[in-house]
Amino acid sequence: MVGAPPRDGQSSAAASSHLDPQAGSEIAPEHPHPAAAGDGGHGRSGFWALMIGAIGVVFGDIGTSPLYAMREALAHSRAGGTAELAVLGVVSLVFWALILVVTIKYVTFLMRADNKGEGGTLALMALAQHAVGRRSAVIFLLGVCGAALFYGDGIITPAVSVLGAIEGLGKAPGVGTMFDPFVLPIAAGILIGLFLVQARGTGSVAKLFGPLTTLWFLTLAGLGLYHIFDDISILRALSPWYGAAFLIDNGFLGFVILGSVFLAVTGAEALYADMGHFGKAPIRAGWLFIVLPCLTLNYFGQGAMVLAEPETRLNPFWEMIPDVAYWPVFILATMAAVIASQAVITGAFSVTQQAVQLGLLPRLDIRNTSESQAGQIYVPSVNAALLVGVLFLLALFQTSSNLAAAYGIAVTGAMFVDSLLAWFVIRHIWKWKTPVAILAMTPFVIIDLVFMTSNLLKIPQGAWFPLVLGLGLLLLMWTWVRGTRILTDKTRKDSLPLSDLIEMLRARPPHRAPGTAIFLTSDPDVAPVALMHNLKHNKVLHEKNVILTVRTLDQPRVREGERVMIEPINEDFKRLTIAYGFMETPNVPRALGLCRKQGLKFDIMATSFFLGRRSVVASAHRGMPLWQDRLFIFLMRNAANPTDFFRIPPGRVVELGTQVSV
Repeated sequence: MVGAPPRDGQSSAAASSHLDPQAGSEIAPEHPHPAAAGDGGHGRSGFWALMIGAIGVVFGDIGTSPLYAMREALAHSRAGGTAELAVLGVVSLVFWALILVVTIKYVTFLMRADNKGEGGTLALMALAQHAVGRRSAVIFLLGVCGAALFYGDGIITPAVSVLGAIEGLGKAPGVGTMFDPFVLPIAAGILIGLFLVQARGTGSVAKLFGPLTTLWFLTLAGLGLYHIFDDISILRALSPWYGAAFLIDNGFLGFVILGSVFLAVTGAEALYADMGHFGKAPIRAGWLFIVLPCLTLNYFGQGAMVLAEPETRLNPFWEMIPDVAYWPVFILATMAAVIASQAVITGAFSVTQQAVQLGLLPRLDIRNTSESQAGQIYVPSVNAALLVGVLFLLALFQTSSNLAAAYGIAVTGAMFVDSLLAWFVIRHIWKWKTPVAILAMTPFVIIDLVFMTSNLLKIPQGAWFPLVLGLGLLLLMWTWVRGTRILTDKTRKDSLPLSDLIEMLRARPPHRAPGTAIFLTSDPDVAPVALMHNLKHNKVLHEKNVILTVRTLDQPRVREGERVMIEPINEDFKRLTIAYGFMETPNVPRALGLCRKQGLKFDIMATSFFLGRRSVVASAHRGMPLWQDRLFIFLMRNAANPTDFFRIPPGRVVELGTQVSV
């Protein structure tokens, strides 16, 4: 997941207008809260059902790694992976990577650093900002980098998973190379179909993900057991000595091979990112009792087979399947790859929603695909961008081996960001003493740095792609956050304080119109632009006037009882604040219904919503460089309509605009 930018004031979560500034929403400070210790009330759904569901969503990515991880690591070792030490060393490194990176770092340690039950870089970012109690540019930069790298992972995972599965056609018994020319078109067709169905929602088939992925892991374990007795001495790889000896024997090449070994743990960050959907206990149980044993058996089975038959090193996974079971396993592998891709695509939608809520990105069209499940959303622009990116990767790299070189850097970078952000949590929330915190975090940071540096060596082979993509997204988010802040500051300077306006209206009362007017603004202390224009041009003030601010808190969700806060100013004006968590979708009319319990009653059909729309023009002499001004203006013009974003009835909206230079 991703992070949040700093904002004005004491809160350090993101601040940005989701409407045009002066009619938008921003992050508001909230009372400090510790990391949640529970599992978010998931127990009612049934522990075992949650565990199976977690296996389908959380572990799909790491579950497709056996298709290519061993092949790539052996292919890069000295003598092409034929020597006994090469096989034992690679299997040992894979096993201990699963233990150190996934089991200890994520399952045991990082899953404790949750933001009220939610995980992922965004939640960790908000928690870290809250932990330090002030705006932090370092935490902001880390969060944005994590966001950018996540999207790189979101594009590469579907391509490498589906292509890795479809390449099994070339190893099918009795077909030879007949299907080789069709592997790429078939993979592209499957991925295009997958992206096209996103608009319909996946709730109807998602219930099958868990059982199918569980069956896939059991199949992996069965194949491993079938071959582990080819050379039972492979169990020596349980000792880390063989991994260390292999690295020493290969010298610098061994360091390069670590980048391929890391492919075995790609997807580990999903353990943390999807914690809020399933809870800690089901994810931990799924990993420890099903996923880890099944992956271990499969990798050891692949290693035993290669020890017994060295020629199988070229594609050990597909070589380990008996002819009689080949087509069922191939179909199951393809389904597992599609499920893994679906989980990443859904994750990209969720991250986008959070990034918009936290002000990292402009408003986007976010659609709910389920009336009963709030978390099932569809973002058309992100879906289209992912599809274009995936097809570009297929055309550019064409094989899963080539894609594997591009894969690791996005994931290692995201994991490194998680480790750095966790430092602020353990120091400021867990209150660990500095020496203890350093002792705890140093091994994780070293492991991340080793894997990340190893993957950076693959820049010429394809690792450049997620880096270029990440830098582009980093520039986009930085431009949006900086431009929004400049625009907000200029608006504040040019605006009249609300208290001064009220005094002026008391001295010279305007004509009064019946009904209620709601003015949306990002700064409730100044007179909204729409209110000023209404008074200036229409020379009218409604009987009831509500200054409405929508705020996104640095927590995942807000309880309904804390959703709205009403502050009377005088007989004519009231301030209304509607709060949402960064995992929630704003719905202003629904929130207004809660106001009745607090005494603010009005007829929605006799209420007008006034929005201030700003037309921004670039200026070469102030704010950002001219090219960045133009990028910011482009983002503003292509942002989703605020009426749709806040679910306001279009027939009740009045937009009044002004021009601003930045």
